Amino acid sequence: MKTNIVVAFGGESVEHEISILSAMQVMAALDKEKYEIIPLYIAKDGRMYSDEMLMDLNLYQDLDEIQATFSEVSLIRREDRNYVIPSHHHFFRKEIEFDMVFPVLHGTYGEDGSFQGYCKTLRIPFIGSDVCGAAIGQDKVIMKQLLQEEGIPITPWFHVSLYQKLDEAFFAKAKRLGYPLIIKPANLGSSVGIQIARDDTQLHKALIEAFQYDIQVVVEKLLTHVKEINCSVLGDEEHVRCSELEEVRKMDDILSYQDKYIQDGGSKGMASASRILPALMDDETRDEIQRYAALTFEILKARGVARIDFLIDEDTQDIYVNEINTIPGSLSYYLWEASDLPFSSLCDELIELSRKNARRNRKQIHSYQSNILKEANGLKLNK
Repeated sequence: MKTNIVVAFGGESVEHEISILSAMQVMAALDKEKYEIIPLYIAKDGRMYSDEMLMDLNLYQDLDEIQATFSEVSLIRREDRNYVIPSHHHFFRKEIEFDMVFPVLHGTYGEDGSFQGYCKTLRIPFIGSDVCGAAIGQDKVIMKQLLQEEGIPITPWFHVSLYQKLDEAFFAKAKRLGYPLIIKPANLGSSVGIQIARDDTQLHKALIEAFQYDIQVVVEKLLTHVKEINCSVLGDEEHVRCSELEEVRKMDDILSYQDKYIQDGGSKGMASASRILPALMDDETRDEIQRYAALTFEILKARGVARIDFLIDEDTQDIYVNEINTIPGSLSYYLWEASDLPFSSLCDELIELSRKNARRNRKQIHSYQSNILKEANGLKLNK
């Protein structure tokens, strides 16, 4: 019997279209002999749609037409079974039973624990990091604080809130860190909202831009001679393994949205970025990066597949963890194919990890059958 997999993608995020590309790659990679694929497109307003026709990438050239053409759906759990159901009564639409959800959502409301929490509240099994791991991985402030606490090397940094005064003391702090600086919204990915500041005026302008996306902003020291190295990690709390490493080539001081996704017409998502794979480095450096990748995955409570991004200072050869992506673009399948794990097998392993986690959850105590309100005679509210 086939396993019914709901592949969720899109979402209310600036990375909406990138999620669509990643999901198309996942749906193409899933073994059709093992799995029945149920696409779940989440529009930019948060409404959900499901139809087998939504596996056609060409449909997404007109997002408004999708919402006008297809019927809205919801996910429910009833009598220990999961269903995709029409949100409104529709004579021709039936409920579709499924086994688990495969989130391929990037950014806010999808990669940040929100969608995972939605599934968990309904007790629907899902693939990838749990609510906590997803939330930590998306929030660069909390992520950096945890890594710093555990002694993982990260570039010098501080964070600033929308409600903090940008006064002389703030700009003095920035000068102590040392220009040039890189400014990032705390909860975005795909290089969206990132700016470089080389003086106080540029910093102020960059912060105004970043605050359009988030109320928390990270300010980091920009390394001027740096290699960007990526490593994917696959596993859970019990066991992890690391992929081959890549060096991602960039056209400017930072790896831009265009560098990541607009190569080759953009149809390949993150897989289209210019890269050296495997990265050229000595075995000692490779082992050290993979060790830090596994530790970062563990410290940040990730599960499933993630990509850990590193910086190597070419002047000092120091290694820094830059960030984690708990649902990486294209699921980093190209790193695993270079590690002799085909994309379809990567999906198989992710599904098995989800099944393992679901079995463990079923054994845990989440509530008691007793009712203390019934057992307490003469219970009164204090006024």
